[in-house]
Amino acid sequence: MGVLPVGKLLFSMSLPPMLSMLLNALYNIVDSIFVSRISENALAAVTLVFPTQMLMMSICVGTGVGLASLISRRLGERKQKEADAAAAHGFFLAIVCWILFALFGIFGAEPFLKLFTDDAEILSMGLTYCRIVTIGSVFMCFSICIERIMQSTGDMIHPMIFNSVGALINTALAPVFILGLLGAPKLGVTGAGLVAITGQCVAMIIAVVMFVRNEHAVSVSFKGFRVKARTLADILVVGAPSIIMISIQSFLISGLNAILITYSTTAVAVLGVYFRIQTFVILPVIGMGQGALPIMGYNFGAKNRKRLLATFKLAYKIATCIMIVGVALFWLFPEQIMTLFNAGDDMMDIGVRALRTISISYIPAAFTIVAVTMFQATAHGIFAAIISIVRQLGFILPLAYLLLYIFGIDAVWFSFPIAEAAALAMALVFYRRVKKRQIDQLPEGNLTV
Repeated sequence: MGVLPVGKLLFSMSLPPMLSMLLNALYNIVDSIFVSRISENALAAVTLVFPTQMLMMSICVGTGVGLASLISRRLGERKQKEADAAAAHGFFLAIVCWILFALFGIFGAEPFLKLFTDDAEILSMGLTYCRIVTIGSVFMCFSICIERIMQSTGDMIHPMIFNSVGALINTALAPVFILGLLGAPKLGVTGAGLVAITGQCVAMIIAVVMFVRNEHAVSVSFKGFRVKARTLADILVVGAPSIIMISIQSFLISGLNAILITYSTTAVAVLGVYFRIQTFVILPVIGMGQGALPIMGYNFGAKNRKRLLATFKLAYKIATCIMIVGVALFWLFPEQIMTLFNAGDDMMDIGVRALRTISISYIPAAFTIVAVTMFQATAHGIFAAIISIVRQLGFILPLAYLLLYIFGIDAVWFSFPIAEAAALAMALVFYRRVKKRQIDQLPEGNLTV
């Protein structure tokens, strides 16, 4: 991370997580397509549970960001024992996360879903699905922990392999158990939940085998392990803002569900379609960020300004190109996308306008996402959290509520590009501050050492 040419290094470290993210995005889309074949209510039920899944993912990924940032910085500073200790604490946090998720599934799922609907069918399907994915989240917690430890040391290939295998298993089994093909029982939404945790389980098993059998820049030992508050604090100082930043989307979707369901369940289903399709665009950008984060974190710790900024600029160019492709996808093929989800006339009418309007926000989002990655890599995660909170809770939700009741359903979707423009302005201000006060103070360094 301190020697190879930046372009080659970013490509080699970003391509595996980008491919892995694309496969996971494909699973999310395929899963929802088959759920929509059951009924519009089934798609609405899964959409109501989606914020819970986002919240779980945000806690695991956010903690992983803090973990990866700490490990990469300690490796850059040549502090091997501290890097090893951080990795061990990552597994401890994975156990804590799973316990919290399982408790929510057992005791909190029903009260949560009743906040949005009293439809008995939607409630029943949603409750079953929610409990399966929360109680079975132990596999996700551990696989993400191992993924982030590997990525922090520059190993992007192994995480790509076990994540891809899990996603492919999900994709292959989804139609079989949701629709009851090949002689399997037709399990509907229950099948969707079981398939999801099956894929996560396989991914975790492969991840554990790869982690144990292969040598890495960090080693994990639990002999004489004791939880150290300082190490947890070092992880969570960077990780907590990331958790907040990602989990805000969970609250955003919940809030939008509550707003849209007053209009119709069809509008809720459209939102569910959008958030699944948009992963096909956003997740590759996030995957590219996963490759860029340890490079920037390592060179920040090694005090190499030139390599840090070169990585940032290249990552921004790549993110912009991906976002442009995303905008083209939503503007050119909205009808075809909605048809995949068995959309009726009303759902098609709302969905086409929604996809085209929301996609306008992707172009300004390119800089914001890469800037957030840089903030995380340099231990300024609080800036990322501020951007996310203001963008989603300060702009999207209030605007969506006002636009719906003043102008109607088609105006709701304009809240996304308006909020993204505001987020871009904040990201630019924070970027200039970090660059001037810290990055510009680093030695210039060299692109290659």
